[in-house]
Amino acid sequence: MNIVTGNDLKTGAVVWWTGVDWSIHVEDAIDAGEQAEDIALREEAARRVNAPYVIVGEKTADGVRPAHIKDRIRALGPTVRPDLTLKPADPTAGNWVI
Repeated sequence: MNIVTGNDLKTGAVVWWTGVDWSIHVEDAIDAGEQAEDIALREEAARRVNAPYVIVGEKTADGVRPAHIKDRIRALGPTVRPDLTLKPADPTAGNWVI
């Protein structure tokens, strides 16, 4: 599956394309399929997101997960300060990244 990611223009937060808007939660990402590159170009041209790009994702029981570790880290947040991640109360958050 192809998912589209980028950074929010106002906050710099990592965001994921949901099909209609952007979310900071990768679980909200959808499979953009063959249109992923077009979506990235259109959203960047509309100045709704900064530097969007397409990555490979996979569906798991917990939702969408980026296939590459770099983007799994981007999706969760800092690995050295679990209290600053998007899932600070989740004791298994570290396992999700790896």
